Amino acid sequence: MTSIKKLSFIIIMTSLCISTNYLMIGIPNVKFMDLFVFLSGYTMGSLSGALVGVLTWLVYGTINPYGFNLPTLIATCIGESLYGIFGGFSERLGLKASSESFNANDGRFWREKLLFGIIGFLLTFIYDLFTNVVTAMVFGIPLLACIAAGIPFTLVHEVSNFLLFFLLGNLLANIIQKMLVMGGEKFG
Repeated sequence: MTSIKKLSFIIIMTSLCISTNYLMIGIPNVKFMDLFVFLSGYTMGSLSGALVGVLTWLVYGTINPYGFNLPTLIATCIGESLYGIFGGFSERLGLKASSESFNANDGRFWREKLLFGIIGFLLTFIYDLFTNVVTAMVFGIPLLACIAAGIPFTLVHEVSNFLLFFLLGNLLANIIQKMLVMGGEKFG
């Protein structure tokens, strides 16, 4: 695969993350970004997925109506990169998004969808815990108070990501993979 094609795909996925973040800015903690970063890693490999996550936050975290804070920006870049890294690992560990899994009568269909959902939930739990710890440290808030105050936002983030990964993860991974095959390239 040429580096120009891979770079183009990274730019497209980063642009998709940024644009959907701004489109959904009025819905706190419900974003397609985490799924798109995960799928970037799943289809292009961990390093490329992590790069999509970091680039997304460098733009979205800097030009953000909620404000800018450098330690928070660094934490969100690191946290978001985990989605891309684990997307690459998930593909290598056998999480499948093949077209044969789209038979709703087949148990594999539901198992794979559930696996995508669980992975999305667990990664979001890790991301939220990590960013809450950093927020508590940066602003001098007791950790338990910070975590308790963030519970409503955390629950929305984790449940919405479970649903997005469950409903769309397998489908979008399959579509992206088909597009890559049509383009004559296999990323990773």
